[in-house]
This record gives sequence, structure tokens and C-alpha cells, in this order.
Amino acid sequence: MSLLGQAISVVAEAPPEALPAALLHEVRQRMGANPGELMAMLEERAAESLGLSAHQFIQRLGVSLHYRVLNMEDLYRLAPAFDLLSFPESLHRNCLLARDDDRIICVLGDPFDLAQQTWLESRSAQAMEWCLAHKNDLAAFFAVHEDSLRAIDGSFHGNGAVSDQGQLTIEDLSLSSIAEDSSPVVRLVNSTIYDALKLGASDIHLEATPSGLQVKYRIDGVLAHIASVPGMDTVEQVVSRIKVMAELDIAERRIPQDGRFKLSIKGQEIDYRVSVMPSIVAEDVVIRILDKRSLADQITGLRLDLLGFSPDTLAEIRALAAKPYGMLLVTGPTGSGKTTTMYAALSEINNGQDKIITIEDPVEYQLPGVLQIPVNEKKGLNFARGLRSILRHDPDKILVGEIRDPETAQIAIQSALTGHLVLTSVHANNVFDVLGRFLHMGVDTYSFVSALNGIMAQRLLRLNCPECSIPYQPSLEELKSSGISAEDAAGMNFHRGRGCGHCRGTGYKGRHAIGEVLHLNDELRELIIARATIRKIKDAARANGTRFLREAALDLMAAGRTTLDEINRVTFVS
Repeated sequence: MSLLGQAISVVAEAPPEALPAALLHEVRQRMGANPGELMAMLEERAAESLGLSAHQFIQRLGVSLHYRVLNMEDLYRLAPAFDLLSFPESLHRNCLLARDDDRIICVLGDPFDLAQQTWLESRSAQAMEWCLAHKNDLAAFFAVHEDSLRAIDGSFHGNGAVSDQGQLTIEDLSLSSIAEDSSPVVRLVNSTIYDALKLGASDIHLEATPSGLQVKYRIDGVLAHIASVPGMDTVEQVVSRIKVMAELDIAERRIPQDGRFKLSIKGQEIDYRVSVMPSIVAEDVVIRILDKRSLADQITGLRLDLLGFSPDTLAEIRALAAKPYGMLLVTGPTGSGKTTTMYAALSEINNGQDKIITIEDPVEYQLPGVLQIPVNEKKGLNFARGLRSILRHDPDKILVGEIRDPETAQIAIQSALTGHLVLTSVHANNVFDVLGRFLHMGVDTYSFVSALNGIMAQRLLRLNCPECSIPYQPSLEELKSSGISAEDAAGMNFHRGRGCGHCRGTGYKGRHAIGEVLHLNDELRELIIARATIRKIKDAARANGTRFLREAALDLMAAGRTTLDEINRVTFVS
């Protein structure tokens, strides 16, 4: 009897809380009995037909196959036996050997791989108790141990592979196309891309090292090490494959290259931007994931109050965006949510009675009822030239994606002075650094402060995972270095995530926006024109009601929604 046939027989005799035999039979009819593919397809079908979450699925699968199921708390109580099965091998095979008193426990992520179970039995002379854990819980457990063991040299195994991507067509990718690709490089590249999208990553980093390829995802603004692939040959083949997908020059390895490609997953087109950079070892690749439909769904009905800003900050932003003319500057590092905030502001003020035009590099997401112009440097259409043309198109409100040079700054200021509302962004650390950036561009100070209505700086803070967040008390040294007195700490609700499958062992899940808004009044304008010190401008801003980023971050931490480490990572003590 086949492996899947045995499983179906077991399920047929299992109690009602087990997975139905018909579900396993359907999966077999659709894609055969490959163990790794079976688990992925089975979980997907269980979610679709039974509405089961990942952990409900693994519980019912354990009942079906008569395995004890371990959750994250159970895993943390185990003593890993990495002397019997090394950490890289455990990670590679997605299983764990552990000691529990005198017993050896084997925790499996895939109970259908009988060949692996036979191999594991040979690792210990003692009898084993077979247990089951969700693959995400195992991945989180390994992530917690990674830094201390400093060993992740096993070859990469994705959770699924995806089909080949041609140069001129958009291929539809799905789990059922896994077996169709015979090239290991194609499977590696596409499974990496597919898994990154499922994990909600914004970027994929493929870093070349003397020993091979390091795969990292940027999740919630932080790089997470996913896997290592040994061998320089693999590095070169992976980079070449991505160059083909992005229609770049394969033979050119000495200068940076930029490109794009598209993939379709479940009927949803996803854009990917590619940056290839030469290094002393080989070439590094960064792939930016632009999930247009994901943000389009957010933008439909998007409002500023959905972004998580405090009520005071929200009121300030709305007041600035509602002005009939002038300039609103939004600042922050790349990935801090500036674009989403400006889109939300435009969505709120777009009443159909005004002509709204944007110029962006590139136009990543489409806004209904808004004329959006993409920058095209190769054809000579930059921000400055595009902004001049926009002014002849009778706009009421203008969004300039970014101010990068003095010419664009001058035109934006003149636009704001001549009756247009201008929303734009600039890279700076806080609202006060923006003033220095513009003045160093050589703009006329009086014109600048006359046009400027206000400046907003924002950041995104990672939130504690709701599944594994627990109370804790930081040390006195941590509080002192963070500028928090013992008296203030007494009223704070310190929490942090322990790490679980839901957050992939990081302790964080999701992000929350914080902001500081400088609303210009006559006193502040006079100080800026007089070239007053930053300290005087800050004091006047505070008296005018400005709350700084650090204060907003401390409020979020005091409510138990993020950690002291996170606010120290994103903001600093002034």
C-alpha cells in the first residue's frame, strides 16, 4: 500500500476531530504522493475547504496519524540533542531530536516522509517517541537557537517551488507547478521569491560570500536570515537566472544594473524590482516586492485614521492636508510609510472637485481619480521638468514623490506660493533636519517658510506578537541608557514577544506608525528666517504643541505594544 494510502486508511479509522479521508484522497488525485508537496497542498486545501488555521490543521493531522502535537511552549521545554542531529542538519531536514528525561523525542515537520523517519531511527539506539509540530513553529524554534549556535550551513530548502518565469511572459505560479521544473536553480530562485511573498517580506537579499549564497528577507523592516546555499557556482547561476528574468546583461559583472520583472500568483500580478551590485566576491542581488493589489486593497477606502497615528498627530496631519495651498513635507527613511501616508491624505481630500496630479519614481500604486505621471530619466522626464509641465495642466493639488535637487525644490516652493497644495517627501531624520536640507539647497529662506505649512516625520515600529507576548522588567542599566527614570518606569507596561511560529521566532508581528508634526506659525517662521539655533526652534515647537518621535515611541511601549529594544532601534534619546 502506498504512503498516502496508508494515511487515508488511518484517517478513516480516526475520531471525528481528525482530517476527513476524502480530503487526503482529493489531494492524492490532484498531485500524487510526494511527501513535501503533500503537506503544503494538504494544509492549503484544509484551509480552503474546512476553514482551518495552521495550528488547527496540525492538531487534526496529529489526531489523524496518532502523533502527539507540540506547540511552541512544548518545544521550548525540550532539550535539543544537537549532538545526535546537528543544528544545520535539523534545519535542513525540518525536524528535531530532543531529550526528555531518558527518552528521545523526534519532532517532525512532515510526517509523510517515511524515508526520513527511517534515517532518523539510525541516529539513536534508543527508542524514539514521534511527535508532530507545525513547520513554522520548528522554523521559529531554530531561529531562536541560530545566533547562539552560529551554524546555518545547510543547503536551502524552500516551503515550495514555483514554475519557470519567461523573459517576455507573465507565468502563473502555484504549488501544483512544483514538479514541473527540473532545474534546481530555477526551483531555488522561484521558491525563494514565492516564500518571501507568503511571509510578507518587502525585499529579498541574496548576498554572495566566499562560502556561497546567503538568503535574507526584510520582514517588518528588519533583515531575517533565512538560509545559506553553499558553493560559488550556485551564486553565479542564481544571479544569472535573476538577470534573465529582469532582462539584464548577463555578461556584465563590473557595474550595477537595475531591472524589473512580473510574476502572477493565483491570478494576482506581482511586480519585482531588481538591483544587482558587484562586490569583491561576486554580485549581490536585492529584489523589491511591489504587491500592487495588496496596497490597492488598502488604498481603497484608505484614511489617515487607519494608519495608527495618535489622535493628536492625526488631527495635525489632517489640518495640514486640508489647507487650500502651501506645502506639506513628509520625511523619514526608506520604508517608513511616507508614500502610504501621502496617499491616505490625498484619498481624504479627493472630493472630485479638484484636479490632483502626482509625479513619482516610479508610480507603484494607482489612485482612482488621480492623474499619475512616472519619472523617466532616460527620456529626459525628471521631477523638475515634470513639475513644470504639471503646472500648465491646471492642477489644484500636486504630489511630488521626492525632492532630490535644488531645481525641484525651487519649483515646488513656487507652486505652493501660487495657490497650489503641494505634498512631497524628502529624506531626513526628523522635522528639524528638513529645514537644514532645504536651506543647504540654496532656496530663498523667506520663500521657503512662506510656502511651508508644516513638516511631518514618521517611523514604523514593530509590534509585539499577540500570540507570545509576555510581561518583563528591564534592568536599571537598560532604563538608564534609554533615558527612563525608575519613577516613570513604574507606570509602564513592559511586554515583549518570546518567539513563536506566528512571528517566526522574532517576537514581533506587524508594525505601527508614529509621527511628529511641526505646524509652522509666525514665531517659528521668524526663528527660521533669523537662522536661530535648533535648540531654540525645538523649544518653540514644543511650546506650540509638537510631540517628538521619541515621546510617541515611549507611549507605544508604555502601553505594552512594543519593546524597549525596538524603540531604541528606531529612535534615540535626545
